[in-house]
Amino acid sequence: MSSGIAEAIKQLVQDRGISEDLVIKTIEDFLLAAYKRTYGTVDNAVVQFSEDGNDVELYAQKVIVEDVYDPVAEIGLEEALVLNEDGEIGDELLIPIDPMEFDRVAVQSAKQKAKQTLREIQKDTLYSEFNEKLGEMIIGYYQREKNGNIYVDLGKTEGILPKRFQSPREIYRPNDRIKALIYEINKTPSGLQIVLSRTHTDFVKRVFELEVPEIYDKTVEIFKIVREPGYRTKIAVYSNRDDVDPVGACVGMKGVRIQAIVRELEGEKIDILKYDLDPRVFIKNALSPAEVNDIVVLDEAKRQALAIVGESQLSLAIGKQGLNVRLANRLADWNIDVKTEEQFDEMDIAVDTRRAVSELFGDVDESEEITSISELPGITDTIITVLKQHDIELIEELVALSDEELTNFSDLSEEDVKLISSIIADNVDIIEEEEDYIEEEYEPSENDFTGEEDFAAEPEQEEVDEADNDSENETPEELSDDDEGYECPECGASITLDMTACPSCGVGISFEIEDDEE
Repeated sequence: MSSGIAEAIKQLVQDRGISEDLVIKTIEDFLLAAYKRTYGTVDNAVVQFSEDGNDVELYAQKVIVEDVYDPVAEIGLEEALVLNEDGEIGDELLIPIDPMEFDRVAVQSAKQKAKQTLREIQKDTLYSEFNEKLGEMIIGYYQREKNGNIYVDLGKTEGILPKRFQSPREIYRPNDRIKALIYEINKTPSGLQIVLSRTHTDFVKRVFELEVPEIYDKTVEIFKIVREPGYRTKIAVYSNRDDVDPVGACVGMKGVRIQAIVRELEGEKIDILKYDLDPRVFIKNALSPAEVNDIVVLDEAKRQALAIVGESQLSLAIGKQGLNVRLANRLADWNIDVKTEEQFDEMDIAVDTRRAVSELFGDVDESEEITSISELPGITDTIITVLKQHDIELIEELVALSDEELTNFSDLSEEDVKLISSIIADNVDIIEEEEDYIEEEYEPSENDFTGEEDFAAEPEQEEVDEADNDSENETPEELSDDDEGYECPECGASITLDMTACPSCGVGISFEIEDDEE
């Protein structure tokens, strides 16, 4: 059966992108389906292609028998000898089958099945091919538009660019070249549906990879991209090499690279900023192009922050309809509020307190006390090193030193001493504790008193029970007030009977008067 089938196979492979093996398998299935439709079975059907692929033959494999009971699977000996003189009973012969003998219904049924098989093969082949390209850039041409959706010619198949994935800035005309991201791939009864997008953030990422070699080779990496399609895009980048400026690499010499990206995005504004691990610095960068004076973290757990800007920068930081600060919120993943210096000064004092804690201690819990000098906010490494050389590492040790003692440290300048005093005054609460005096019960002996004559002249006192010696003793009123000749047993200072503590050393004193024994 010569049919020039090789050319047909090549045409199918070229037009539909189906592999040659699958096309050959489809032709084989087509012939077997027609054979089965005619003879009811395919158990003895054999399909053979020539070496050059130009010819294909269909055979019926039959067994040589003496008496034929199954004409489909058996052949008589006499008929077999006509085909092959060496044939014997029990041998198998391949008998050629002319497809022209098939009835029209059998051929039409097989043809329909072959077409369906080819469509399924083409769909699976395209799905596998484009599924590997999911999330990548593809270039097509404007073909037609329906209900706002644009159909793009991708060569082997057709893609769709839905209206929701089109930038509001862009207008397309027939045969326009369209660069888009392969966003989604779906199998439908009508064929393969390839959904394209020009609004996804990954589309911007692919454009940057095309225009910036440092991003493509991972020298500069993109941390995050946020976007309002058609209006503004913010992209945070960082470098894996210290000698490469990530922002400068994206902008290019005289802005050549970024200009090409802006043209591809039809004039959409692009803010390129440097990513930083410090959330305060990153938030400040995220609000570009506005200049931020300060960032105050209001609540670390809830990720709330306050950006303080100048009066002239307020509208720029907020952006048109709040676009700039809204994108900054999404980029930094913080809830950012923007205030001017005047607005910040009018805020509740509690905010000022939180600001001080945020600036001084960062993430340190307010309930935790700091003890090391190195934890003091504003202290310099030089001062820490000098104090450490003098064995001063704790805050309480530093507080105990006077300014004169600090000045005596030759390694500290007057400015350093002033800075230390200022830091202590602003951040260290000094609690003065009252000195606890130890009251001691003291029984003076006769040798301890110098005014013995005056003491002997005093009238007798009531007897004191020895069991009450541990209780507080009262000073007898009969003793005269001019007895000033006693001295402290601890330091020797002069004391009087009306004193309860030594005025010199502070030791507690009590007097006990015993009756003279007769």
